[in-house]
Amino acid sequence: MGNTVMLRALVLALAVASTAAAAAGKRRTYIVHMAKSAMPAGYADHGEWYGASLRSVSAANKMLYAYDTVLHGFSARLTPAEAAGLARVEGVLAVNPEARYELHTTRTPEFLGIAGAGAGDLLPQSGTAADVVVGVLDTGVWPESRSYDDAGLGEVPAFWKGQCAAGPGFNASACNRKLVGARFFNRGYEAAMGPMDTDRESRSPRDDDGHGTHTSSTAAGAAVPDASLFGFAAGTARGMAPRARVAVYKVCWLGGCFSSDILAGMDAAVADGCGVLSLSLGGGAADYSRDSVAIGAFAAMEQNVLVSCSAGNAGPGSSTLSNVAPWITTVGAGTLDRDFPAYVALGNGKKYTGVSLYSGKPLPSTPLPIIYAANASNSTAGDLCMPGTLTPEKVAGKIVVCDRGVSARVQKGFVVRDAGGAGMVLSNTAANGQELVADAHLLPAAGVGEREGIAIKSYVASDPNPTATIVVAGTQVGVHPSPVVAAFSSRGPNMVTPEILKPDIIAPGVNILAAWTGKAGPTGLAADTRRVGFNIISGTSMSCPHVSGLAALLRSAHPEWSPAAVRSALMTTAYATYSGGSPLLDAATGGTATPFDYGAGHVDPARAADPGLVYDLGARDYVDFLCALKYSPSMIAAVARSRDFACAENRTYSVGGLNYPSFSVPFSTASGDDGGESSAAATVTHTRTLTSVGGAGTYRVSTSVSGAAQGVAVAVEPAELAFAAAGERKSYTVRFTSRSQPSGTAGFGRLVWSDGKHSVASPIAFTWT
Repeated sequence: MGNTVMLRALVLALAVASTAAAAAGKRRTYIVHMAKSAMPAGYADHGEWYGASLRSVSAANKMLYAYDTVLHGFSARLTPAEAAGLARVEGVLAVNPEARYELHTTRTPEFLGIAGAGAGDLLPQSGTAADVVVGVLDTGVWPESRSYDDAGLGEVPAFWKGQCAAGPGFNASACNRKLVGARFFNRGYEAAMGPMDTDRESRSPRDDDGHGTHTSSTAAGAAVPDASLFGFAAGTARGMAPRARVAVYKVCWLGGCFSSDILAGMDAAVADGCGVLSLSLGGGAADYSRDSVAIGAFAAMEQNVLVSCSAGNAGPGSSTLSNVAPWITTVGAGTLDRDFPAYVALGNGKKYTGVSLYSGKPLPSTPLPIIYAANASNSTAGDLCMPGTLTPEKVAGKIVVCDRGVSARVQKGFVVRDAGGAGMVLSNTAANGQELVADAHLLPAAGVGEREGIAIKSYVASDPNPTATIVVAGTQVGVHPSPVVAAFSSRGPNMVTPEILKPDIIAPGVNILAAWTGKAGPTGLAADTRRVGFNIISGTSMSCPHVSGLAALLRSAHPEWSPAAVRSALMTTAYATYSGGSPLLDAATGGTATPFDYGAGHVDPARAADPGLVYDLGARDYVDFLCALKYSPSMIAAVARSRDFACAENRTYSVGGLNYPSFSVPFSTASGDDGGESSAAATVTHTRTLTSVGGAGTYRVSTSVSGAAQGVAVAVEPAELAFAAAGERKSYTVRFTSRSQPSGTAGFGRLVWSDGKHSVASPIAFTWT
């Protein structure tokens, strides 16, 4: 008996050891950061040194990529043991596991006030030294789209070093004077996921998805008359910077966007000569020294390239942001003043307004029976109209009410249609509130807000023979109030660095018309065989390229401005109130939005071209910020690509010293304190420096606070700044003093410098934790 127990124990031990060995031997992709200056003598170049370093721990291994612009180092498939061994090799700064990122997925120029002749005032004629190339890292491009017509553009700028990479279904001749570059990066994707299915996606810059074509044409697409989606949003579609050039870097595939490929794309884009990089993707918030996009963006910033990223679509929950590094411009989403109304008329005579882009055969004029999906399914989640959950005999010939959530909105319509349903009402839940996102449904359908959905479901439940019909009404403009913060737009506070307010800004991101791929239908679902030249979709993926294009306009108008100066101009001229003075609203709640939702506010490009003053920043300033965060030398080296940046031992660093165009002020709640008058006051100090870009002028400061912040004292010194000429810099200090408040309390304010012509505004967010 004893021998049997021992044998079983031995077998169990061997099994555990075998499992551990298998885990230790499982390879994954790692990003290896090298100190370029540490290369030993005897190597012909850095690539040779990188290869030797890799072979020192993995003899037969090969690099996926060698990086030389936004990162010094390489990526390779390693076991955890090999990665640990490589981290100890001389000259290696950091070895980080690869991360997988996801995509964050017409009327806009008029809404932003840059359509028509006035737009030319922002962007000089192409063919001058002011030419700007917008690099878009996404799913590729559909070069046949009219949005890439190069009519009227001068020769490709002499500084441009990019290329048009040929591949299956994509010729090098597809590029022109508008689409000046197209490349693809798939080694990380295929290393992680296996060989791609070339029947489903193209191993070339060709866009099989549509997302990349939509974002790049939004940023800098040419003007295309008579553009629409099935007649919806008809008019001239144009990018934000229609005379800027576009270069696409395909880094996103069916299986996602892998950081080794993203870094390779950023590496190429900066080396090629892009002045703006646009990334409508994200992977959640991470420490900057482990965030590949943040690391690549730091190097891009050092080389005078502005990086614009989407904030994410994880709203309306708090602290859901992606891409929060302070050297990245982080963009949330708002609505336009355009809508696509559809009406749900019930048998009791009541009519509710929703939205739809359905363009097929309408429902009969005679009302049809209507049923709630939860009552036509045996599934516990039947209300969501998931595949296979509806009972055909219960929905045949009826309009089905489906709740929004979990599965794609348009997919629910497929489920209803496949089960024999005649139409669909898609009802928002509390997660989406009153936000309405239009879809190109394949059956008569309308999306309605939460309140309308509750009313419709109540009628269906109470009437013994409920009936309804759906009428799609086309395009409506002049919708008010607008903009409204999109419910899906990710929100602050910033969980990585609470002292930095994010997002920075919002821009149009709901129901945006732009170019589309010829490979996929407007819903993006395999069963959708329709093909369109333009599509209407929503997401911070759509708002990000708006800001990228506007940044290109400003960079061309002001080539001497740094990336931080461009962002400052966009932020300090943004608006946080409607024309009548009431605050911007939040689609999720119907109530007032806050700087945690919109940052500095909604972009106002006409004002951004002449901001008066800017808050400027450079690489050293950001390193000082990392010093204030108590980053170790190796962590700073991983971000800044060098050991040359160091924190001075005899200097005190403060996050409040970063010259950011907004203020985030965390206070600590006193232990056991209820926030009453007896609690001791605490003071947080921030310093800022303003640079004149508008010539001589005297600016005076004003501050305001609201809500829970009304007890905060804001003291600015000096209260007046006199500038004698453009380029002059003046500094000021702000002291925020407050008694303790209960943990979780938040309040807001605004600080504005004005000379009577310019208003240089900064949002303030206060939190107590």
